[in-house]
Amino acid sequence: MATSKEFCDYIVENLQRVGEISVRKMMGEYLVYYQGKLIGNICDNCLFLKPAESVLALMPDAKRAYPYEGSKTLMVVVEDVENRELVEEILNAMYEELPEPKKKSSKR
Repeated sequence: MATSKEFCDYIVENLQRVGEISVRKMMGEYLVYYQGKLIGNICDNCLFLKPAESVLALMPDAKRAYPYEGSKTLMVVVEDVENRELVEEILNAMYEELPEPKKKSSKR
């Protein structure tokens, strides 16, 4: 089941209260970026975050699931995106922990 545009907008609206959020549509689902770094995805009307150490520490009891069939990464399911304080703490901790995006090489 593809994620609805309304659900994606709801997630983005809540996450943008913390900082720069962008999404990229992929096969009916969305990749989620925070200040240019990939932090997770929105699949089947659910927000999934990468299982970074900071996320696991801040959300130890959160449900874990695969975002889509064939996924190799068990991700953390975020159910309370309206909790601004927790979301801000998670995103800022993740940002520090995640690697910088790879620079795209120019095509010749």
